[in-house]
Amino acid sequence: MDQPIAPQAASDAASGIERFEPDKVDTADTAGTDGIWYASYPPDVPREIDVDRYASVAHFFDECTSRFSSRTAFVSIGSEMSYDTLARKAKAFAAYLQRIGIARGDRVAIMLPNTFQYPVSLFGVLKAGAVVVNVNPLYTPRELAHQLKDSGAKAIVVFENFAKTLEQALPGTAVEHVVVTALGDLLGETINAKGRLLNFVLKHVEKMVPPYRLPQSVRMREALALGAKSPLAPVALTHDDLAFLQYTGGTTGVAKGAMLTHRNVVANLLQAKAWAESQLSGDVETVLTPLPLYHILSLTVNGLIFLGLGGRNILIANPRDMKRVMRILRNQTFSGILAINTLYKAFLDNEEFCKRDFSNLKLAMAGGMATQRAVADRFKAVTGKPIVEGYGLTECSPIVALNPVDLKHLREFDGSVGLPAPSTLVRFRKEDGAWAGIGEAGELCVKGPQVMKGYWMRPDETAKVLDADGWLATGDIGIMDSAGFIKLIDRKKDMILVSGFNVYPSEIEDVLAMHPGVREVAAIGIPDEAQGERVKVFIVPRGPGLTRDEILQHCRQHLTGYKVPKLIEFRDELPQTNVGKILRRALRDEELAKLGTLRNASAGRAGTNGAQEAATGAR
Repeated sequence: MDQPIAPQAASDAASGIERFEPDKVDTADTAGTDGIWYASYPPDVPREIDVDRYASVAHFFDECTSRFSSRTAFVSIGSEMSYDTLARKAKAFAAYLQRIGIARGDRVAIMLPNTFQYPVSLFGVLKAGAVVVNVNPLYTPRELAHQLKDSGAKAIVVFENFAKTLEQALPGTAVEHVVVTALGDLLGETINAKGRLLNFVLKHVEKMVPPYRLPQSVRMREALALGAKSPLAPVALTHDDLAFLQYTGGTTGVAKGAMLTHRNVVANLLQAKAWAESQLSGDVETVLTPLPLYHILSLTVNGLIFLGLGGRNILIANPRDMKRVMRILRNQTFSGILAINTLYKAFLDNEEFCKRDFSNLKLAMAGGMATQRAVADRFKAVTGKPIVEGYGLTECSPIVALNPVDLKHLREFDGSVGLPAPSTLVRFRKEDGAWAGIGEAGELCVKGPQVMKGYWMRPDETAKVLDADGWLATGDIGIMDSAGFIKLIDRKKDMILVSGFNVYPSEIEDVLAMHPGVREVAAIGIPDEAQGERVKVFIVPRGPGLTRDEILQHCRQHLTGYKVPKLIEFRDELPQTNVGKILRRALRDEELAKLGTLRNASAGRAGTNGAQEAATGAR
């Protein structure tokens, strides 16, 4: 891919749209629902934020680390990193990147779990004037190769546990520089006995580091040492510069990079900070971070907003290992937590968690997927605090709407995703193209300074969701009540939501179509009590003998774990239109009908999961 000389010009050309970057929404552009939510705002929340307060995310970072220099910024595996140390290491990493030739607008991929290395790399990339490309560390070589090739990343920071995947994905990419790191590398100013022991155990005892060959790679500690000896040339970033290429699947299933500018990200962190800070005190707030920071929700809320509050961030590298999580939390208290329904349920199923003292907890936030009433009720019973839901999407950096966080204005849990954030307009477009009124259903559309510039190098895909007036079509169907609260009722897209992660049917179908034994395939989402949805595939085999185990083995080779189908059904044919297009919606309606029938038949005797398994006949 050609490397852009100027990120603004390149990304404007890639978006293929007239740029819309308002500091304030255009209140003259009105519809029947516009502004009715302001009457429901808590009194301390402003209608608008001043996005010009910071020229860039790097400017925001520098101010926070200077203001709170003596405080603890992050906690990882019992070790602490201060704001001052974070600032020094981020500056050193930025200088290293400039030393190896990374220039303003170049893309740098970060393939790390929640460890000290993540914020050091993140802010180092931004201070160098480069663009962050967040990568899920659990990606397969196929998925990683696509993202590296599509973004044109020139460098990548990778956790040693996943270096083998990178080795397999590198051919054909533009990556010239690789920085490798291990879990214990940054637990002290110099790698200490604890860090060495941890690295040894993970590599040689638990065998969590597959052998790899990356002969041109540099260890992160070496990179930081080189950077500390090198000058950092200041980069005068502006709102127009890209901060992130945050990959999402959109409607087609082909992973696309949402172009998030410094304006987009600064606006969104200020919107959410204005909403939440009145509930928090001037004391040092501690937030628990079990969601990965490469996920845009965790990045904005935990990684940026709490940075602006001078907060203390407890990083959880692997939230699935609940025993290890509990060991980490035995000596920690927290006043805030952000999680998704699946994680809240896992916490509540843990006896040790339920016996904790929650007197310091002030704010429990949820997003990424719908929070179930049963989980919300259990959490409040255990902690005495409600779960506050919001709504967002990658293309909006990500926050669009929030429920009030203070107890005086918090409504009873009713499935609402809240009120539009400050400086944000929300409308609902009906099937005929007209804007819906109060209580009328339509596709949720968003306009505001947090809305992305477009999709990287995909003007056709950008034009499908973002119009010339700056309205982003989300693909979600919802309504707004007379108080301005939003409730989602359906999804226009075929997207499947598994534990807060987007899964796109087309990607799964493309992978399965590669199998020589598959003639036709369709993928849909089935409601699931624990995960929100789980993936089911319908397969027409080319001949007898194709087995479920073969399908699973093939999928695990090419798909991240959460995308692998949990339910597989073989059929002689699939429903199609008269031009041969497979009707996913017909399959989904059929499954929901089965599920509803079984639920009615087994009321009081079986849970949702049991009904689903009976309905699909496989797990």
